[in-house]
Amino acid sequence: MFINFLTWVLLLPKIHGIVSLLPGWIIKSLKPAKSIDSKHFQVPKGLAAIELVGGRETAIAQIIRTIPNKLYKLSFTIGDAKNGCHGSMMVEAFVAKETLKVKYESIGKGGFKTASFEFEAISNRTRVTFYSAFYHTKLNDYGHFCGPVLDDVKVFPVHH
Repeated sequence: MFINFLTWVLLLPKIHGIVSLLPGWIIKSLKPAKSIDSKHFQVPKGLAAIELVGGRETAIAQIIRTIPNKLYKLSFTIGDAKNGCHGSMMVEAFVAKETLKVKYESIGKGGFKTASFEFEAISNRTRVTFYSAFYHTKLNDYGHFCGPVLDDVKVFPVHH
């Protein structure tokens, strides 16, 4: 994101600026999300991911084009950034009328898992939203907030 600048960047909610620093996504919450890089953190895929650091107060969303009554599959990867963040993590995904809660037990040493589910579109535009259900801190620094990593979000039509 910013070459030779920081190991992470706080992404402020939309109310603090007109343009999102996370292209295609809306940070729709009171607290910022955190963009992390693969050079300094464990990222499931690619060069960067999002760490949901503010519990239910940090949510990201995207509005996608869909065809009403058509089935789609949402898949995503969650885990920890190998940054000492620990505990029972849960990411909640909301899309159309469906919700999926995905748990991940973190010991702060990295790792991830992929989850997916199908949903039926109910309109031409569908909001996909993610947030972390709990607050987390680092094992050796209880004043440092952290959270689950979200990466590799995909939505694609289901062909039967």
